[in-house]
Amino acid sequence: MIDKPRVYIALPILGESDNIKELLNCFRLQEFRSFEIVACVNQYDSWWQNPDKEHICKDNQKSIELLNFEADLNIYIIDKSSKGNGWPKKKGGVGWARKTIMDYISDKSDPKDIIISIDADTYYPINYIQSVISFFDDNTELTGLSIPYYHKLNRDNTDRLILRYEIYMRYYLLNMIRINNPYCYTALGSAMAFPVWAYRKAGGLTPVVAGEDFYFLQKLVKIGTIGLWTSVLAYPSPRFSDRVSFGTGPALMKGSLGNWTSYPHYKSEHFDNVFETYSLFDQLFMEEIKTPMDEFLSEQTKYANIWAPLRKNYKDQKNFCKACSNKVDGLRILQYLRKQHEDNIKSDEDIIIEYLHKYHESEMDSDLLLNIEGLDYEKSPIRLLNTLRDFLFDKEMELRKFRFVNIN
Repeated sequence: MIDKPRVYIALPILGESDNIKELLNCFRLQEFRSFEIVACVNQYDSWWQNPDKEHICKDNQKSIELLNFEADLNIYIIDKSSKGNGWPKKKGGVGWARKTIMDYISDKSDPKDIIISIDADTYYPINYIQSVISFFDDNTELTGLSIPYYHKLNRDNTDRLILRYEIYMRYYLLNMIRINNPYCYTALGSAMAFPVWAYRKAGGLTPVVAGEDFYFLQKLVKIGTIGLWTSVLAYPSPRFSDRVSFGTGPALMKGSLGNWTSYPHYKSEHFDNVFETYSLFDQLFMEEIKTPMDEFLSEQTKYANIWAPLRKNYKDQKNFCKACSNKVDGLRILQYLRKQHEDNIKSDEDIIIEYLHKYHESEMDSDLLLNIEGLDYEKSPIRLLNTLRDFLFDKEMELRKFRFVNIN
C-alpha cells in the first residue's frame, strides 16, 4: 500500500487576531481532514519597546492564545513574537516567516508531502485542500501550483482600487500566457502550493524584504514547470497594508493617493518583443543574431553580449535554451517591460482598450464592447470596472486551463 502524502498548511501571522477565528473555521470545514497547520506568529522583537508597534505585539499574543485553544485542528506554533523571541533587527518580515515555516516542514517531512501556502486574511472554500491534493496526485512531476484567486468587493471606496489593481494583474498574466512564457504566473503567497521535493530542489524560499512569493515561484519554474489551474479559488482580502513594499496592500494605499505608477499596463507589443526574443533562442545557439531585448540586457548585465558566454558553457541546444530562459527570467522580463514603459505616452485605459479590441473583441458582449470605449479608472462606474474584471477573470481561467492541458 502506497502512503498518501501528508499535507502541511504554511501560515504566517502578524496582527491578524481579528481574522484567526474565521480562517480556522475555513479549515475546520475542509472536506480533506488530514493536515497540519504550521503557524509562525511573528514581529521584530524591538517592537515591544516601540509605543507605535506594541499593539501589534499584543495582537500577536492574542493570536497565539486563539491558536492554542483550538481543539479541532492540528496546529504547531512557531513563536517569533513573545518577548525575546521576535526577529532581530536584520532579519524579519513575511519572507522570513514563510521561510521559517517551510524549512521546519521540509526538515520533518517526506519528499512527496505537500506544502500549501496561505494568508490569515484569505477565505478558502471547503474543497480547497482536496483540490490541491488532487492536482498533485495527477501531476506528480510538476514543481508547484499557482492557484487562481478572486477579490470579493467590500462595497465601499476600496472597490474601485482593488478592481483596478486586479485588472492590472490579470492583464499582465493574460499577456504572459498569450506569449507562452514559462514565467506566466501571478505570485500570491496566499495562493500557492508545492511538493517538498521541489522546495528542496529549488534551494528553499529566499527571505527577501518583499516579493518572496514571486521569487520562489520563479525558482520553481527554473527547476521544472508549475501548474496554473484548479477549479477552486482563493479569495484574498482587499485591504490596505504597509507591511511590505509591494503587493495588494501597498497598491491600494498608493492607489488611494492616485499613484499607480508602480502598476501600469504595459503595451502588448512589448510582450511580443519578449516572445520574439524567446523564439530566437534556438537560432542563437547556432549563430549570433540580434534580439529585441539585446540593448536592455546589455545595460542590465553590463555585458555587451550575454548569449556568447551561454553558448560557450552549454554545448547542447536544449540546455542552452534553458540557460537563456533562466537568464531572461520573470524578473528580467518585468524590468524590461518597465524600461520600455518609460517612454509611454498612452494611458492605461487606452492600452487595455487596444488589447481588448486586438485579442478579445469577438468575445465581448455588446454592452461591454460599447462601454469599454469610455473606460476611466477614476470615473467609470464600479459596475463597468467589475464587468471588465470578470471578463478578464473568465479569459484568464480559460487560458490557465488551456495552458495546463497543453503542458501535460
